[in-house]
Amino acid sequence: MSASSPDSGGAPAVQVDVRLVKAGAKKIRYPASLVADDGTHVVVRAPWAAEGVRDFGFVRFEPGDVFTEHYWRDRWYAVKEVRTGDGVLKGWYCDVTRPAVVRGRGPGELRYELVVEDLDLDLWASADGGTVLRLDEDEFDESGLAERDPVAADAARRALDELELLVRDGAFTALLGRPLPS
Repeated sequence: MSASSPDSGGAPAVQVDVRLVKAGAKKIRYPASLVADDGTHVVVRAPWAAEGVRDFGFVRFEPGDVFTEHYWRDRWYAVKEVRTGDGVLKGWYCDVTRPAVVRGRGPGELRYELVVEDLDLDLWASADGGTVLRLDEDEFDESGLAERDPVAADAARRALDELELLVRDGAFTALLGRPLPS
């Protein structure tokens, strides 16, 4: 028996296997439910996929947290809205990535794969907008991407700058499109 999504009018929910890779190796893989896919912008929802708590100091990801994740086939980043299990917004964790690749998506498919390559750079924006942090710039510099693929390294740096500007200018939530159901 297939699960139905609440917005689908009883149609079976589409499941997406999200696969994050780093330097060609699998970083993490987890199941998510498709919220929307307009051909460019893919939105999925998933519970916190790692075991236990991950405390970054500025935010804690923990069992029960729900991530609404935005991926683009034409942008060099992904945005993950993070909420507690009871719906309280913690903020947005943004990964600088190569554009998302969707595999196995065809008419009537109820399961497919979304692959995203992590390029080390990240941005955190708290729910109240008071904290905006650029993360992992040292890891990015040490990754060797600038030497191996200078075009991708430049695109990654520009993506991080764009995300920070969107947050600081108050245009960030418009990037995510229409308000999504909680």
